[in-house]
Amino acid sequence: MTGVLLIDKPSGPTSHDVVARMRNISRERSVGHTGTLDPRATGLLPLVCGKATRLAPYLAGSDKTYEATIQFGNETDSDDAAGAATTEQHRGPEIPREQVEAALHAFRGTFDQIPPIVSAKRVDGHKSYDLARQNKAVELKPVSVTVRDLVLMRVEGDLAYLTVTATAGFYVRALARDLGRALGCGAHLSALRRTRSGSFDISQAVTFEDAERLGPDVEKYLISPADALAHFPAVTVNPLGLTRVTHGNPLNPGHISGHFVPTTGTGEKVRILDESGALVALADSRGGALHPSVVII
Repeated sequence: MTGVLLIDKPSGPTSHDVVARMRNISRERSVGHTGTLDPRATGLLPLVCGKATRLAPYLAGSDKTYEATIQFGNETDSDDAAGAATTEQHRGPEIPREQVEAALHAFRGTFDQIPPIVSAKRVDGHKSYDLARQNKAVELKPVSVTVRDLVLMRVEGDLAYLTVTATAGFYVRALARDLGRALGCGAHLSALRRTRSGSFDISQAVTFEDAERLGPDVEKYLISPADALAHFPAVTVNPLGLTRVTHGNPLNPGHISGHFVPTTGTGEKVRILDESGALVALADSRGGALHPSVVII
């Protein structure tokens, strides 16, 4: 069982819970994810299965798209509805849509963001959320993030509904916190749903409930490693090239059927496919040769 399985995670279980459950029901021991979702969050959770776990680093860094609900009124210690309030309830008038829209300008493009205290960021070798649970002081450094797209869908009472597409490492909870501060009313994340991760869309996902019902038959929903990394250029090896890839040896044009990817210097990986179209390795293109860096056969 090798490939990428897209799960529509419900609210409640952690990403680790989903991974552990899928290991049991699929009977595949090697299962991981490409980026956590908070327990309260729902939506797209890509899982890598079998030998595809070796491809996780090339999927985890992709842009993510979310549907977010932000509640104005007060901050919480976790920046979402699961935490305890840390500010007094704002009793002022409702925030006009125009004012919210104006404040959102500061959160488009590239800027520094301080992650939530309750997060997996490490401080002196410890996870921030572990320190927070021990009531220890935590000071996180700002991280550069990029928001590709941020749309205010509507404002209803003390709730704002947004869609946001951002780079890996961006925290929507931190956006909620900082938006509330910019508006002077306090805010926290009320609900979150991830709808895209890289090229994967929530419409391709199987619900967690259906995956549990299917058991090992969930394999039919796997996306092949070759398709999961379709954004990388590809070459097809001939039999001699396939033998060389198996041993991690460099490939030259004589080992390729069809076109050869020239040296680009961009650092982009090249997919090495066998004659059936299956992914057998990822390679670096340099010095006129393809050097396998991840072999999955």
